[in-house]
Amino acid sequence: MKAKYVPDLTRQMALGQSNYLRLYKLLPDLTAGVRREFELASSRGHQRIRLEVEEEFRYTSTVVMGVQEGHASPWLQSPELVIRLYHDARLAEVVCARRRRQLSGVYPYPNPQMHQPDEKRQLNEFLGEWLNQCLSYGLETQKVLI
Repeated sequence: MKAKYVPDLTRQMALGQSNYLRLYKLLPDLTAGVRREFELASSRGHQRIRLEVEEEFRYTSTVVMGVQEGHASPWLQSPELVIRLYHDARLAEVVCARRRRQLSGVYPYPNPQMHQPDEKRQLNEFLGEWLNQCLSYGLETQKVLI
């Protein structure tokens, strides 16, 4: 019998703090409506990462991150991640993916939605990887007005 998944809270908190700092470097202005886009080039083409501040409150902000593949079909889109930033604790966590259903910390397996037992941890690590790519290799795109 497989052992029950138990989240590593220390690791999750460290990941949340790291993601908060990465997001703050990419989005120093956390005012609602602020949007920044970064383009990443690779051997497979290019990806565009969009970070948009959706909500702004005194102690929290909500940021939506979307990834658009340059060569991909519009039918095969990466999920949009909804990220909640907790300013007092300096933490960021993925709250949900695209459909806005809040993720649970742990899922029994198997389950009707086929979530992995550590789905939330995986999405937070996915977020961290994309933010690192933006910080290391991303070129911010700006629209030029003529």
